[in-house]
Amino acid sequence: MTENKDLARRVVLVTGASRGLGYAAAKNAAARGAHIIAVSRTVGGLEDLDDDIQALGSSTTLVPMDLTDGDAVDRLGAAIFERWGQLDGLIGNAGLLGALSPLPHIEPKDFANVFAVNVTANYRLLRSLDMLLRQSDAGRAVFISSGAARSAKPYWGLYAASKAALDAMVKSYAGEMAITNVKANIFYPGQVRTAMRARAMPGEDPATLPSPDEVAPRMVDLVSPNYDKSGMRVDILSGEEPL
Repeated sequence: MTENKDLARRVVLVTGASRGLGYAAAKNAAARGAHIIAVSRTVGGLEDLDDDIQALGSSTTLVPMDLTDGDAVDRLGAAIFERWGQLDGLIGNAGLLGALSPLPHIEPKDFANVFAVNVTANYRLLRSLDMLLRQSDAGRAVFISSGAARSAKPYWGLYAASKAALDAMVKSYAGEMAITNVKANIFYPGQVRTAMRARAMPGEDPATLPSPDEVAPRMVDLVSPNYDKSGMRVDILSGEEPL
């Protein structure tokens, strides 16, 4: 897949790793030499990922887990500390689209679920993994967001609000890390051929969109020790700018 081994002997955690962009990012990071901690609720997808990564000559630790279980996220951090003592990369990819609907029509439980996955789970990950990232010589965290955070089009209010909150949270965290080796950034993948995109745009021809494998390498670049910027919004379509 790649001759670049910039992640050799590094430990990278990927959420939402059982399909789509998370699956592709995990494979790309593994091909670049990383050991992958793959987190997802879907066991079958994780097992498929493990097979693919073994075929690349790399290795995985599979973690079937619901990220909305904060206690489980805390236990994950403790387990990583016991085994490795540090974490080199965090790719916060897991996300929910939620209902595309007028805001007053959204069910409160659906609103809460989207924020639980898109915002609170990522806060819990940072809370659990912050010291592990600091223990790395070049700790890197990237969270997958969306241009919806800025456009906030009608009927996209729930998803847009959750991603805007994520952007703000990562901007603040990046500032807090200014005197450390940790860098934190946001990645906008654009329109990608994923199940989430198909739900959002059911009439769209998926063949017109880039595949996750085409987009993932740029995302994984942001957990490389070679990427030394922080507090950036990296948009695959329009480039980089500060959050």
